[in-house]
This record gives sequence, C-alpha cells and structure tokens, in this order.
Amino acid sequence: MTKTILQLMIAAALLTPASAAPATAQPMDAAGIVGKMQQAFFSPGDSFRARIKMTLKDVSGGERFRELTMLRVNMPGGDQKYFMYFHAPGDVRRMAFLVYKYAAKESDRWLFIPALNLVQRIAAKDSQSSFVGSDFSYEDVSGRNIGSDTHKLLREEELGGKPCYVVESMPKAAAAYKRKVSWIDKTTFMPLREEYYDVQDQLFREFSAEEIKEIDGIPTAMKRTMKNVKSGHQTVVEFSEAKYRLALKAEDFSERALRNPPGSWIK
Repeated sequence: MTKTILQLMIAAALLTPASAAPATAQPMDAAGIVGKMQQAFFSPGDSFRARIKMTLKDVSGGERFRELTMLRVNMPGGDQKYFMYFHAPGDVRRMAFLVYKYAAKESDRWLFIPALNLVQRIAAKDSQSSFVGSDFSYEDVSGRNIGSDTHKLLREEELGGKPCYVVESMPKAAAAYKRKVSWIDKTTFMPLREEYYDVQDQLFREFSAEEIKEIDGIPTAMKRTMKNVKSGHQTVVEFSEAKYRLALKAEDFSERALRNPPGSWIK
C-alpha cells in the first residue's frame, strides 16, 4: 500500500464520524403539536374535578354568573367522560351536562333541563353552538376531534415571553369557523391564545388562557376567556378547588347521573 493511499484512508476515517453524525431532531409536525396540546389541556391526569365560576359579560358592562362543578375521567383507548352540574343561579340550578368523548368518532352529549324534567341529546351538528348562553361552544368544553381538521405549522414566536408554536387548523367539513390559529406553549403545550376566523376570513372569536398554575404537578389553565370580537360579549371561566387523580368511576358518569348526580363529588 503506497504512502499516498494510506494517507487518504486515514483522512477519510477521521472525517467519517462528523459526516455520519446523526442529523439534528426534526421539528414536530403540526398534527403532533395539536395532539400534545389536546392532551395537556383536556386530558392530563387520569381524572379531574374543579369548581367553576363562569362570568358572562356584555359590552355595556352587565354581568351574569354561573357556578358549577366539573368532573372528568379518562377511559381506556383515549376515550373520556365529562359531567357538569350547575349550582347557581336559580334558573340553571340542577342543570347537568354529560359528555362521552371518543378518540375515533364524534362525541355523545346530553343536557338535563330540570325545569322540564327533560334529558336532551345534543346533536353533532349543534356541538359548536353556545354552551348555556356563554361564548364557549359545547365542543370547546370537551375538545374537538383532532382528525376533524387539517393542521399547519405557520411559525414559531414568543407570546407573553413564552416560546410558542403557531398552528393553523382548518375544518375538513362545514363548521362554525373557516380556520383557527393557535399559540401553543412549546414547554407545556398549553394553548395560550386562539383566534377563530369566519367564512369571510374575519376574526370573530378570541380565546386566551390568562392564568396557568401547577395543580398536583400539572399545568392547569385556572382562568380562561372566550370573547366574541364582533359583539364585544365575553365569558370568563375561573377554576377553584381543582384536583387531579381522584377515585372517580365510570358509573359516576351514567345517563342516570343527569337526574341523580353523584352527591359526594358535586358538593
């Protein structure tokens, strides 16, 4: 072997580790980011309970209030069950809302109206209508199926000093909005801000998570607001007595619970 060939082989060997070094990690795809956001916002812990104060504010400064308890339990395979019981005011007291959320199909939703002693099934087409007169929709309460939209990572930027993914989600079928743009915290994957655009591509709703605290080690949006940009009406939701990893059972979320709620959990 000549000296020249040996020198070339040594040089190639020295260069190999650098050229064969693993590539830097690829950025997350948009659907993966939204999936992590849904997990962080709607599914952390195997169960959850909180007392909720809902304040409905009109443009003239008038306010109406709702007080309720929310329960959630995660089921095998990614399914979930939600139960909400209204304590006040009198016109909604004893009203109850039940959701069976499925990973692979549309959710089932029921509303108990005590004044009529009626359990009403919420049709899938009404999932984006107003939840008890608030600026949140039924779908906002328990989340939207990730496969119902196409997702695109627009950019990465800071919001309130926090690095965020900015993701655009567009419904695959007719919906109450044309597109949604979300600012998702890169560390916690909590949605810090969401903008909803109508069919004319005009902004008409804004969501913001204004106070995020760690509860039982889990980042939780303890104060969140949905605002109707066009009317000026907004709904502020504040959580208290929040707790994860409780001994909730699937039977606590039966349709029977709409009329006979699990008393030990909704005090």
